[in-house]
Amino acid sequence: MNAAENHPYSDFFYQSADGLRLHARVYGESRPDIWPVVCLPGLTRNARDFHELALHLSKSAPVPRQVVAFDYRGRGQSDHDTNLNNYNVGTEAADIIAGLAVLGIERAAFIGTSRGGLIIHVLGAMRPALLKAIVLNDIGPVIESAGLANIGAYLRRAPRPLSFTQAVAAQKAVHGADFPALNQRDWERMVEALYREDSGQLLPDFDPALVDTLAGIDFTKPLPTLWPQFDALARIPMLAIRGENSRLLSAATLEDIQRHHPGMETVIVAGQGHAPFLETGHLPQTIADFIDRAEQD
Repeated sequence: MNAAENHPYSDFFYQSADGLRLHARVYGESRPDIWPVVCLPGLTRNARDFHELALHLSKSAPVPRQVVAFDYRGRGQSDHDTNLNNYNVGTEAADIIAGLAVLGIERAAFIGTSRGGLIIHVLGAMRPALLKAIVLNDIGPVIESAGLANIGAYLRRAPRPLSFTQAVAAQKAVHGADFPALNQRDWERMVEALYREDSGQLLPDFDPALVDTLAGIDFTKPLPTLWPQFDALARIPMLAIRGENSRLLSAATLEDIQRHHPGMETVIVAGQGHAPFLETGHLPQTIADFIDRAEQD
C-alpha cells in the first residue's frame, strides 16, 4: 500500500480474528529491499503519537522507509471491544500480526512505546522472524509498580477539558514536572494525539473500559517480569530509550537490560519522563540511524 501523493499517510483498516474493525496509519511506500517500521503506542495512546516521527522516517531520513502505526482495539479509529478481557498484550499482539499479514509485511523494525514495548516482547515469542530491529521507548522487562500506579491514578482522574487550550493547560499541570524540556508545540501535539472531538466536546480517544484493566493489580507488590521474553530478543539489534525522569523504567533496570543484551544501544532523554516524545530533539535521526545500521549489519 502506498500513501497518496498529496497526503502524508493512508488509513488502513482490517479485521481482527474475532471480527473487530481495526485501524493503522501507513506512511510512505513499500520497498521490498528496505525494512519497514512498525510503531506500537502506549496503553491508552494511538497512532497519532508517531505522526512526526513517521514523517521523518518515511520522507526526511537518509533511507526513507514505509511506516505503519497501529491503533490497538479500543483506541483511535479501531473498534472498541465489549469484552474487557480482550484488552491484553497477547490479543493485541495477535491483532498486530493479523494486520501485518494483510499488508504483506514479513519482517520490520519495531518501535514500541510503553505497552507497545511489552507487545514486542510477546511478538518475540509468537513470531520472532518479524523482528529485525527493536526500539524500546521507556519500557523493559521490569515495570516499576509505583510508576504504573501513577498512570492508573492519572487515568482515573483524567481531566475533561472544555477546550483545546484547557486541555493543554491540564496536561502541563499534571505532567509538567516530569517534562520540563517540552515546549508549547510539544504540549499541543500531545493534546492533538490524546483527544478526539465529539459533538464539540473533547474526549480521550480510547475506550474508558481500558482504565478498568488496571483495577485488579496490587501495586504494593513487584509486578511480574518478562526476563525470559527479553532474553529471547538478545540477538536482535536493540535501542533502549529512557526518559531521565521516568517512573516506569528505572535506571537500575536499564543497567540490567544492558547486561542481558550487551550490544544494545541506549539513549537517556534529558528533561522528559514517561514516555519521551520520539519526535523531539535528536531522537528522530537517532532512531533512523540505528535502524540503518541494523539493516546494514
